[in-house]
Amino acid sequence: MSLYTNLFEAPAPGKMALVPKLATYAVLALWTLVVLFPLYWIVITSFKLPIDVSTGPFYIPFVDYQPSLHAWRYLFVEQGSDTLRPYLNSLIIASISTVLSVIIGAMAAYALTRIAYKPSIGGIALFIAAIALIVFLVAWQGVDWRIAAFTGLMLFVLALRGLASRFKTRLGNADILFWIISQRILPPVVAAIPIYIMFQQVGLLDTHAALIVTYMTVNLPIVVWLLYDFFDSIPREIEESAALDGASRYRIFGEIMLPLARPGLVATTLLVLILSWNEYLLALFLSTVKAQTMPLLVAAQNATRGPQWWTMSVLIVTMIVPVIAMTLALQKFIAKGLLLGAVKG
Repeated sequence: MSLYTNLFEAPAPGKMALVPKLATYAVLALWTLVVLFPLYWIVITSFKLPIDVSTGPFYIPFVDYQPSLHAWRYLFVEQGSDTLRPYLNSLIIASISTVLSVIIGAMAAYALTRIAYKPSIGGIALFIAAIALIVFLVAWQGVDWRIAAFTGLMLFVLALRGLASRFKTRLGNADILFWIISQRILPPVVAAIPIYIMFQQVGLLDTHAALIVTYMTVNLPIVVWLLYDFFDSIPREIEESAALDGASRYRIFGEIMLPLARPGLVATTLLVLILSWNEYLLALFLSTVKAQTMPLLVAAQNATRGPQWWTMSVLIVTMIVPVIAMTLALQKFIAKGLLLGAVKG
């Protein structure tokens, strides 16, 4: 056997030759270094004194520099409440908004795959007109938002009952799904000022409720978009058999569909949690002190004296540890969910 054969030809099916194997592992090692180095830099920076950060670069603890807990002590001992409050806010807001997004989005995605909807264009136009009336009454006439909402909804119901028979043109499930997905095409920051004014009028600025509702609304299209394919790929015969045994639609959804779509649910939940956990612009508009989240606290480290890289690194490490731990714990479901989504796509 020649040297070329030993180096470049696979010895058996399913195995790689020596040179391609070495080249593959070299590329993977280089890419691993590229991916992990920023994380390593953040970790070691969190244990540096300001002088070590300013006079660096130093990369090897106990060799290039002497590690210190200065930044950790400053954030969690000297200013413990100012650090823990945004962390707790992020935990509450991201968790609740993610759970609500997944629950509502899963029900919407399942309904779009199993129930045929035919909303009329005229009814949709009446609903938009009712919303416009509510906004006009609150913003320009100074009417209490509860009274304005009740008035607008009642007018919508009465108008719809009186004019429903005249609306002939109707939409379908595909149109509804496209409309839901199109909401994510619009950058959320474009609507930041109207959202700010809305919460200002109802007195919910700088509250958990404002951020939870906003995050949930922004992430809901992603949940519907991702879970639609998972529910659509489940055979309908399973539901038909359960329905013949007397199971209701809600029982089928809760006891059959959700367990079968568990990989997709886990992958979607983690993605939405990460998006909510790292959201900055909406939090910047809707919160100040009481509902301040971790991304705002990280950005606040860029003070008048310049970026405080040591404290910023501590906060970033504190932020990414829970997400990394959850990703490792749910790795099996995440990989399966992404694979199923790729095959379906």
